[in-house]
Amino acid sequence: MKIAYFINQYPKVSHSFIRREILALERQGFEVLRIALRGWDGPLPDPADVREREVTRYVLRRGIPGLLLPLLKAAIGSPLRLLTALRVAVGMSRKSPRPVLYHLVYVAEACRIVQWTVEFGARRIHAHFGTNSAEIAMLAHLVGGLPYSFTAHGTDEFLRPMGLAEKIERSSFVVAVSSFVRSQLYMRSHRTDWHKVKIIHCGLERTFYTGQFAPITASHNLVCVGRLSEVKGQLLLIEAAARLAADEVPFQLTLAGDGPLRPQVEGLIRKYRLEDRVRVTGWISGAQVREEILAARALVLPSFSEGLPVVAMEAMALRRPVLATYVAGVPELVRHGENGWLFPAGSVTALADAMKDCLARPVAEIQALGEAGYERVIERHSIDSQVTKLAALFRLPASAADQTAYTPVQRAGQSS
Repeated sequence: MKIAYFINQYPKVSHSFIRREILALERQGFEVLRIALRGWDGPLPDPADVREREVTRYVLRRGIPGLLLPLLKAAIGSPLRLLTALRVAVGMSRKSPRPVLYHLVYVAEACRIVQWTVEFGARRIHAHFGTNSAEIAMLAHLVGGLPYSFTAHGTDEFLRPMGLAEKIERSSFVVAVSSFVRSQLYMRSHRTDWHKVKIIHCGLERTFYTGQFAPITASHNLVCVGRLSEVKGQLLLIEAAARLAADEVPFQLTLAGDGPLRPQVEGLIRKYRLEDRVRVTGWISGAQVREEILAARALVLPSFSEGLPVVAMEAMALRRPVLATYVAGVPELVRHGENGWLFPAGSVTALADAMKDCLARPVAEIQALGEAGYERVIERHSIDSQVTKLAALFRLPASAADQTAYTPVQRAGQSS
């Protein structure tokens, strides 16, 4: 079965879970066309992402002028469908902070996607994230007739909902990565569409957590992995680290990642004179992230908002406990006292106390927490078992309503 995946930016350091999903689908016999708006330039530390970039098509690579011909073809070949898409786009702009011009451009981008999916022979489109990716997939559905679905992760989708009810209503189904995300989709959609929302977790490949076991050592290393941004709470983490230093608690902290907050993070490190205790790596490859986690006693995630962080799954799969905030879907994975620590978001005192407790525990206790996390994550987050559920949804025929209301755009040479 041929399907198309559409992502706003791909590949991306923080989107390794999408790559894993696509590769797992291909192992199950699917042919997947990768389409992204952007992502064809910039450094990629992971060789797997470099390979993905080579097989991804980019909608905006030729700029806005590159969208004009697909738009013209849609206007000639299926004018009524295009008018419907334009009308829906204008309506979506009223629910969005972005002006109407952006949404009209989304229609042109959708026309480009329709052209590629028809050439590829795709049977459906699946988007990741419920933001503009899902809207463009919906518009491509209106223009070209292919059924679409999308995965909601629970970050930007809920900070800026942008017409989620309509995106869900017109979709074949919607994937929620956690029970929390499902609840938020319920809250932003019609009761009659709740049956479309399916929970399918992000997953890890078996090769990530099998092989030689690296035991936790007596080191006092902690690691935080993620984009350096306000939502991830790294500034609060530096404040907590300063308290540990003031209390003469031995520790080393690694911030693995990069992002717009890096100057502020490094400035705060200098302010508290933590240069010999806190290290910022910048973007590193997936293999390097693995090594940083294995070198640590535990992973720390002081986030203010999350969906269900994949890096927490990775740490638990490597038998490392997790210190995380009690937000969104995190408590579905991290259990306080069982495989890690949970503490209130925004509390530097609670964060510092959790770090002190983790650093003071005997290695045997930390190892037991790590083992419990390992058991939980391999039970819930094997990529192949989760993708089996997704593949079953992809193989379902389009609903009768989809087949009646929208017939696919014909290939060149066929009547429309």
